[in-house]
Amino acid sequence: MTTLLISDLHLHTGQPDITRGFLDYLERDARHADTLYLLGDIFEAWIGDDYLGDLERQVIDALRRLSDAGTQLYFMHGNRDFLVGEDFAAAAGATLLDDPCLATLGRQTVLLMHGDSLCTGDEEYMKFRAMARDPEWQAQILALPIEQRLELAKSLRMQSSDANTQKADAIMDVTPAEVEAIMREHGVSTLIHGHTHRPAVHEFTLDGQPAQRIVLGDWRPGRGWEVRVEGDAPPRLREFAFQVRA
Repeated sequence: MTTLLISDLHLHTGQPDITRGFLDYLERDARHADTLYLLGDIFEAWIGDDYLGDLERQVIDALRRLSDAGTQLYFMHGNRDFLVGEDFAAAAGATLLDDPCLATLGRQTVLLMHGDSLCTGDEEYMKFRAMARDPEWQAQILALPIEQRLELAKSLRMQSSDANTQKADAIMDVTPAEVEAIMREHGVSTLIHGHTHRPAVHEFTLDGQPAQRIVLGDWRPGRGWEVRVEGDAPPRLREFAFQVRA
């Protein structure tokens, strides 16, 4: 049994190398896996399942081929693609996950999250997150014309980029007390998440017992990150290279 977990690809038309790298990854690596978890921010923006450009169609078609070949697919919303819905999941052959959720990897139960809800020190973002995850707000956004939604997504990305340049690094990282609280609540010793773009394996003690937090990295041209679980072996964080085409 092989399980793969990835996040933070931020696919968009301005980075075709990453899209090609991801499509190759689905054909080369994920095709031999039993399960693939997509833990959020797979897309830089998602304005609704009713809008599919060439990139979105390519990704959905590749995921469907993978699912049809026998790999189980799970998708968790990120802070960029929180409007991904059931139509996308049905077309891609994926199951939408709650954030957080428990999963059995090898012999242990682990907690999976996107990771943005752990960054409680960023009060401004937490207010936006509460609004963006509200079903009524989402329904209002999805009722807008596609052109207006595209402009809104562009505006939100620019605002986020500008705001992040003014924030201290510590504010945009997870809050240790929140990590401990959520792991304690779910009774786990391993947490896997993305979002922060700070790949690492953090070893610590939780209630007198060894614990770990595995952070996935973001994908860049020629480089990707995954967590790989082979059989009963523990989860392993791995950076890998992929070909950047001219």
